Parts: sequence; C-alpha cells; structure tokens
Amino acid sequence: MSEMKAPEWTAHEQALIDAWDEHLRREFDVPSADATIATMVETPRVNHVPVMSGGEGRTELYEFYARHFLPQIPPDTKMVLVSRTIGQGRLVDELFSSFTHTIAMDWMLPGVAPTGKRVEIALVVIVQFDGQKLAHEHLYWDQASVLVQIGLLDPEKLPVVGADSARSVRDRSLPLNRLITHARPTGAGSDPRAR
Repeated sequence: MSEMKAPEWTAHEQALIDAWDEHLRREFDVPSADATIATMVETPRVNHVPVMSGGEGRTELYEFYARHFLPQIPPDTKMVLVSRTIGQGRLVDELFSSFTHTIAMDWMLPGVAPTGKRVEIALVVIVQFDGQKLAHEHLYWDQASVLVQIGLLDPEKLPVVGADSARSVRDRSLPLNRLITHARPTGAGSDPRAR
C-alpha cells in the first residue's frame, strides 16, 4: 500500500485538530475528568453508540469520565489514525485501536469481567465543535467483533468476525466476503440475475 501524502490543513482546521489532540491528551495522558471536561462546551454530550454509554451535560459526563471511562482504559491501549476528515466544524477520525481486556471496562463491556483477551477494533469518532470547544462526540465500533474476540460470541454460529474486521481497515490483503462465501448454500450460483 502506498504512503498517503499528509493533507495541508487550513488554520481553522488545524485549530480543531489541536483542540481534539488536547482533549485526547487530557483523557489518555493526564488522565483527568476535570481537565477533559474543560475542553468541552457547557452542555457537552458523549455517546459510545454501540452500548449507549457516555453522558449528557457536564455533571453526567464528569461522572462518566471519573468513574467509568478514565480509570477503565486498559494500560496497553493503542490508537492509530487511519484517516481524518474535517469540515463544517466537525472532525471525523477513523482509528485502529487495540488493548488487552485486563480491567473492567463499563464504557465498552458493561458487566463483563476482565477476560485477559487481546482486542483489535476499528473506531470512528465524530467530534462536533462549537468554536474551539468540543460540543459532542459520537463513537462507533463493531461490538460483535469485540464480543467474538473476548469469547462471548461464537463466529461459527453467527455471521460475525473478530479482529480481522479491524485489521481489514489497514491490511488490504485480507480477503473480503468470507462470511458470504461461507454462508452460500451448496450449488448456489454467484450471479444474482440467475435467481
């Protein structure tokens, strides 16, 4: 795969990137609920869409960050930027994330005891800004893929995949359509016009 040339951001776009980077630094490097909330508007919202965890407003979001998110980020968590789009006061990051499920993770796996399993996921984060402050974040990932990787879903019985789902975002050599091929009844043709 060829190297992509880094885009040249406008001053406004770079300001949004800097604001987002500072927010992430306060989440993952500091980590501090007070410092993280300070990067946000007066009525922020965070929604981890697959499990509907997060918070609405500073009070609820502070509680979420302080009790359920910041202290429950596995220490080996890594995130690699795959792509970034900026426009209309919004930043969209596509990320490859990995961690080992060594601690409780209420924000992603509520009620699931640590399994010690390695997890790799593709994440999409949509961040809306109001000026230089974060107004809301919507985070999306394939929860079925996570559940396969920690052993709670059987990919032999359901049309789901594990870590290959995330790996396929970065590795174009991974074959697509394996579930379709696996599910095709014997003798079924590949031409939909023949049906």
